[in-house]
Amino acid sequence: MNKSTLALAVAVGVVAQHAGAAGFIEDSKATLGLRNFYINTDNRDGTGPNKNEEWGQGFDLRFISGYTQGTVGFGIDAIGLLGVKLDSGGGTNGATATSYGGTVFPSKSNGEAVDNFSSLGLTAKAKISQTELKLGTLQPKNPVIVTNDGRLLPQTWQGGQITSGEIKDLTLVGGQIEAVKGRNSSNNEQLSIGGANTRGTAFRDSNKFIYAGGDYKITKDLTAQYYYGNLEDFYKQHFLGLVHNWAIGPGVLKSDLRYFNSSDDGKNGTDSAYYSTGNYTGFRNGRGEVSNNLYSGLFLYTVAGHTFGGGYQVSNGSSDFPWLNQGDGSSNYTITDMQIQKFGRAGEKTWQARYSYDFAKVGVPGLTAGAVYLKGDDIDTVGTNGRENASGASEWERDFTLAYVVPEGPLKNVGFMWKNATWRTDLPNTRSQDENRLILSYSIPLL
Repeated sequence: MNKSTLALAVAVGVVAQHAGAAGFIEDSKATLGLRNFYINTDNRDGTGPNKNEEWGQGFDLRFISGYTQGTVGFGIDAIGLLGVKLDSGGGTNGATATSYGGTVFPSKSNGEAVDNFSSLGLTAKAKISQTELKLGTLQPKNPVIVTNDGRLLPQTWQGGQITSGEIKDLTLVGGQIEAVKGRNSSNNEQLSIGGANTRGTAFRDSNKFIYAGGDYKITKDLTAQYYYGNLEDFYKQHFLGLVHNWAIGPGVLKSDLRYFNSSDDGKNGTDSAYYSTGNYTGFRNGRGEVSNNLYSGLFLYTVAGHTFGGGYQVSNGSSDFPWLNQGDGSSNYTITDMQIQKFGRAGEKTWQARYSYDFAKVGVPGLTAGAVYLKGDDIDTVGTNGRENASGASEWERDFTLAYVVPEGPLKNVGFMWKNATWRTDLPNTRSQDENRLILSYSIPLL
């Protein structure tokens, strides 16, 4: 039994002794989230399957306890996840010999999608004043670690986290992650990055990711951020951010500035098996040690239900932008993390334009629509022979989202969403894609 599992068992025992205390039950909440998820990906050009398609029903049961009374309050949270296959497209689930599974479901040894998959996560927690400690199953979201929820079931992590709000206008966060359960998996796996996480003999991983940082509200409209993340034997990452809201005329202009500095750590700097994807000539597929500086700015102006936006990002360095990536779907905190691509390749420069509208302004509350267009240029890549095979390549993506949540009546909170994306590129040996997602969701309060 590892240290985290033993500590969690002890914490659960302490909570059990105080479970009858006032506050623990009175402040508890339980919800059942239902998600019906369909995805269809059309792979253009090249060879291999042209279509990946899966459809399933997800169940997300959550219990969040209150805290026992006393100087130190104790509690426990639980999350139970179940995904049921409705259709896997007759063998078009997108699984390969080196993948963790298909697009939505884990796969059997023969590549077929499983009929269902499930997991249970427990989190013990303790609170003193405005400081909270959690140990067990986590879903953190900050600039250096982001939980993905883009499929049937969400990604979860195993570890510990402490959050403190003792100082006015300052929120501090720190934690350590030891394992991850992907969005199409029932199992906890160790941690890795793109380039080192291929299943088989090339797979390299780590069981230690530490992070710390904070958000400070300089004024009610200006927030500064600093975070640090370190995946042992892979990379170190510093993040600086500045978010400002400025009332201009009848609307509000939001400015979001971000900077990441990422460098190698441990074996990533000495052992080629731990290398990241990038643009290193002389190395197979351009893999090398992490070395990346990423700058970005996103500006959004909201007025009368309309939001107009534009942004620019530069991924400067010999390696691609690194983030925690298990190969089964992951997210990062960049302004270019889109439905299909992330636009963080070595040397890539990306501009984007956005527009969205909230139809509540014209008497249809709950209905929203939005579109994003991104264009990335100056991509250089290296082939399997270690030689440059693309110079100044480009890619673009257009995402469209239409969503409606019933605001009242017997179907209140029933939600429908259509997400459509088109991605095109002239990168060699890379297939362009079209993708559609249809999502029907409903949340039922149980407590």
